[in-house]
Parts: sequence; structure tokens; C-alpha cells
Amino acid sequence: MLVGVCDFPGSYAFPPAGYGGIERWLWAVAVGARAAGADVHLLGPGWLPDLESEWVRKPVRLEDVTAGSLAERDLRYTGYDLLVVGHEYPSLATWTRTWDELDCDVATFQHSPVFQHTATAFDGKRSRLYCYSSEMIERYAAHQPIPELAVHLGLQEDEPPAVRGRDLVWLGRIDEEKAPHLAVRAAEILGRRIRIAGPVFDEEYVRRNKLFAADHVEWVGELGGPAKTAAIRDASVFVYTYARNYVEAGAAVFGESLRAGTPIAALVWREGTCAEAALCGDTGVVAVVSPEEDDESAARRLAKAIEETEPRDHSRVQAIGQQRFDPARHFEAMAARPC
Repeated sequence: MLVGVCDFPGSYAFPPAGYGGIERWLWAVAVGARAAGADVHLLGPGWLPDLESEWVRKPVRLEDVTAGSLAERDLRYTGYDLLVVGHEYPSLATWTRTWDELDCDVATFQHSPVFQHTATAFDGKRSRLYCYSSEMIERYAAHQPIPELAVHLGLQEDEPPAVRGRDLVWLGRIDEEKAPHLAVRAAEILGRRIRIAGPVFDEEYVRRNKLFAADHVEWVGELGGPAKTAAIRDASVFVYTYARNYVEAGAAVFGESLRAGTPIAALVWREGTCAEAALCGDTGVVAVVSPEEDDESAARRLAKAIEETEPRDHSRVQAIGQQRFDPARHFEAMAARPC
């Protein structure tokens, strides 16, 4: 099978060194496809040039290819079986025109809870949309979505054997939508230290929440590569939060934490979320809190979930995480056309 993994214009490299969402997913698909025995081409100029020593890299984007051009003829002659792309592209007329000429399958994962697709973007067979949670499946029911847990990878983020870590860790973009202040308050309730890792997207949010400056909080900034993996692996519990009105679509952190062997205590505001899709009794605890409860009540519920999560066996968590969030398994699931 010949697979083309397509980049898109953005501010992050492919693959990104630290923070990133769809970019990390596309890299995981490329790595998984190769591990599953497929031939892989990295399509688009966003892929890091130094990948060329080990990968076939073609710096062309399908939406920029003109009809009848040499680039179009070259793409058609190459003979792709599957293109993997960001979720916007099957609804982009300039992209689908070139894709139609290639006569291959296309697969994508829904990483946005609000993007609206065209009515003809997906047929559930030749063009396939994958969604993480039952919440997302319901949102995109008109497009025949297929349930699948997304896998995300960064460069040099291979996980060493699990250890029983210490303290707590929260990782992600730091803004109000992700609500890390609830994790910080839960840690304070328990008398525990917590490391906050990730880029600050909303400085006003950080200034407004004075608890971020408390002694039990350690800010480690945005991490990538082995430092990011170590920050997760060396924690006793990964703490997951988000705001009441936010919908998590792709959720990279679940796979990242479980593959490193760190169990997860998750705070959610409704049933059917990514946390419930990703976790089981062996890998973490999900605290479902009513949106009507205030932040203090929610933080106390989260603190209880952290306490309940802590006794889990980190080696068992890692074994489950590396099976459930295996890049090769993920690719094979997406490459299989439904009957």
C-alpha cells in the first residue's frame, strides 16, 4: 500500500517538537503506516527537510496543483492507495479536485468540534471520517463517522519502561478552555505538588488565577522530545481538565500519558467524552461533574479522583496504553475500507 500523508499551512512544523495537535496526529499516522508495512510519502512543504534522509518527502500540496499540470500527472502516476489529511480538506474544492484525479481513498480525523463539512465530503467508504468519542460521533453523524482513538506522536518521544512517579502533572495549552486552574486547586486540596507543562495561550487567564503562583505549582514551560516524555512518566498521576463549555475533539494527552505508564484522573462535565473513550478501570478514573457545580466543588471531586487513581500499576497502565494507542494499529484501522 502506498500512503500519502498531507501537511497543511500552519505555524507548527511537521512533526512539531512540542505542542501540536493535528500535526502530531499526521506524524503518528506516517510512523504507524510504515510500521504496518506500507510505503509512505510525506506530502507538502511543511514537513521538516531533515526527514528526507529516511522518508520520501514531496513538497507539494494538492490544493495548489493545477489541472493538467506536470505535478498533477506526477501525482496520478505515483498511484496512491490512501491519502491522510487534516479534517478541513475533504470539504475544500481545490483539494478534492486533485484528489478526484488520483482515484484513491482518503481518511481524516475530526480534530475540531465546530468545523462544518460539505454534504458530500464523506461516503463512509472511499472517503472516511474518524471521531474519538461518542460525543463527537453524534455531532458528525451526518457524515457516517467511524469511532477510533487518535494517536499522536512527536519527535524522539519514545517511552522508556514505566516507573511509579511522584507528584502530579498537567500538560496542554494553558488557557481558560483547558482549565488547568482546577487541577492546581485539586492539588492544593490534597497537599500535593503539581507540574504545569505547556505553552501559555492566554496570559490574562494566568494573571487572573492567583493560585498559579502558589508554592505547590511548578511551571516547566513547553516541552518536547525526551523532556516531555519524562515529565509525564515521572508523575504519579496525570490530571486532565477542561472548561464546562469546551468540547474535546482529539485529546492527544490520553495516549501520551498512558503510553508512558502514568494513570489519569480526568474531570469531565458530561457523559460520552474523550476521557471515557480512552480510559478504563485499569488506567484511570473519570469524575463526571455537573456543569451546575462551582469550581470549588469540581476541584474537590477531581481531588477525590486523583486519590482513587494513584494506586494503579504503572507497568499495567503502560502495557494497555501502548496497545490501545499503538500507531500501527491506528493506521491499520483507518486503512481498512468498511464493507
